Amino acid sequence: MREPATPPPGPADLAGRPRDLPGERGVVPPDPDRGGGAATPSFATPPDARSGLPGRPLPLRIGPRTFDWGSRTFVMGILNVTPDSFSGDGLIAADGDPARAAVALARAMAAAGADLLDVGGESSRPGHASVSEADEIARVVPVVRALREALPDMPLSVDTTKPAVAEAALAAGAHLLNDVWGVAPDARLARVAAAHGVPLVVMHNRAEARYVNLVPEVLADLQAALERALAAGVAWDRLIVDPGFGFGKAPRHNLALLRELGAFRLLGRPILLGTSRKSTLGKVLDLPPGERSEATLATTALAVAAGVDMVRVHDVRPNVRAARMADAVVRGWNPEEEG
Repeated sequence: MREPATPPPGPADLAGRPRDLPGERGVVPPDPDRGGGAATPSFATPPDARSGLPGRPLPLRIGPRTFDWGSRTFVMGILNVTPDSFSGDGLIAADGDPARAAVALARAMAAAGADLLDVGGESSRPGHASVSEADEIARVVPVVRALREALPDMPLSVDTTKPAVAEAALAAGAHLLNDVWGVAPDARLARVAAAHGVPLVVMHNRAEARYVNLVPEVLADLQAALERALAAGVAWDRLIVDPGFGFGKAPRHNLALLRELGAFRLLGRPILLGTSRKSTLGKVLDLPPGERSEATLATTALAVAAGVDMVRVHDVRPNVRAARMADAVVRGWNPEEEG
């Protein structure tokens, strides 16, 4: 027979017990003889600790290019090597060779001003069908290899949650890992990034849109993800955060994230935002994916105003123009310097 559960102690039982509190360390004792500020005890930063204050992230080398965060907002072009992209741009649905179609689209994006390209072989839309490692590798690797050969000066990101796919894509020439489940407890993808010395995007996600206090929870989840990545060996300056617009969030949550984008600068890492053609935009305007360009442009301008460092988009040219215009206002532009 199972023993009856011991009831938790009540307030009366706890009242006489001392609390088990941590001891203080690193206290600077008062020096009354010196007077002034030295007359009061204070805490000192431990000699082996960071300052703990977010500052402007250091420039980051991603493959062939260096990204000087804060100088402007960078634009990442999306290449979906899938048959079931929510926005209808899946390259497997295109006639002929997906790698050839990807190169053609990538050249157009580069000419339109894309700063880097993100290749994905599995849809991440709500309710998507899972893809095996072998199938995802078969989709992604030929495209990455073809892009590396056709556009050697273009940084390439791979959008995956699978360590085996990440390994194969990096071997084929990718320079950045974009993990849409960066907040998952499993840190194997972070260990892949650490082993190869490549940057890692940790994106926020949840299995369901359940929150008590949205923005603090998303920030806390991302902070924990950053700490896991650091423990896995990824360098601090190689980490990028994404608040996960559209991932594990209802439309009202996504709109709240847009209003509070500036809060994510508290994490001290570059911010990537992906709103392009997503369902929240369609629900606000009651429009299908192909008619959400103007809504995406509005979010790009809002992102620049909030200090976001990079936007991930399908339609590169209009978003590059929107970002440049917003950058001119937010970051300052002197026409006399343009010659």
